[in-house]
Amino acid sequence: MKELDLENEKISKLIKKFAIPCVISMIVAALYNIVDQIFIGWSEAGAFGNAATNIVYPFTVISLAFALLIGDGAAALFNLSLGAKNKEKANKSIGNGLILLIFISIILTIIGFAFNKQILSIFGGNPKEIECYNFAKDYLKIICYGLPFYIIGQGINASIRSDGSPKYAMLATIIGAISNIILDPIFIFIFNMGVKGAAIATIIGQILTFLVSILYFRKSKSFQLSKNSVKLDKEICKKIISLGLASLITQLAIVIIIAVANNLVGKYGYVSLASTGVAYGVVIPLAVIGICMKVFGIVVSIVIGVSLGECL
Repeated sequence: MKELDLENEKISKLIKKFAIPCVISMIVAALYNIVDQIFIGWSEAGAFGNAATNIVYPFTVISLAFALLIGDGAAALFNLSLGAKNKEKANKSIGNGLILLIFISIILTIIGFAFNKQILSIFGGNPKEIECYNFAKDYLKIICYGLPFYIIGQGINASIRSDGSPKYAMLATIIGAISNIILDPIFIFIFNMGVKGAAIATIIGQILTFLVSILYFRKSKSFQLSKNSVKLDKEICKKIISLGLASLITQLAIVIIIAVANNLVGKYGYVSLASTGVAYGVVIPLAVIGICMKVFGIVVSIVIGVSLGECL
């Protein structure tokens, strides 16, 4: 891929070169959840399956929030360090970011397995809705197996972009998304695995994105990992977290909105009557909210993609 001269190239050209791949990457990432919703909706699980994935969705957004906290923070510090001609600090920002991503992914994975009931309860899961709740429990358990790959893959994607390779970062995301689109109907319909199949297809896509992203470290342009760069430095870590804090807060705001909406549906779903006089219940409204949030994610992805392109 043609290298970009970040120091001397025209700003307008740089924005175009970075923003377009960022927008495509963000949209493709949003397609993960939309594709799952489509195929699950066509399966026997139907609305129950869609409602279940909406209950689990906030936890995946939390995982993304921490991935961006470290990923965006490390990328920002890397760029600042390069601008200051501090090569050692630039290398440490990427190396420390990678180690922090590994630590956080392990912690969140343990939380996901150990507190799955509490997580489902916080985000609107109701054990009395047995079918929907069991789907959500199965989906969360499988998603947790792929959580380290998802967090690390999403986190280092920002470092790849900041190294002047936005197209490679886009490619890593697209490969995972395409595999998810192909594998979803295979696992859901051919293997008759339903919601579990959708979760498996998702984590396989995340693993592929992770592997492609990790391979970039062998051909990086402006940084090189070493024993010194991956040794945790307190000041570097603090700076990474401070620079990535805005990304964390933005994603957590989305989590709060979904959690509140899901719990309101759980509380008032049984007292809200359709035109037939029958209560809506919890499942259908949960499924509708989930679909709307994930479709709206495309709009959010475009805005975030442009912002990332401009920042880089």
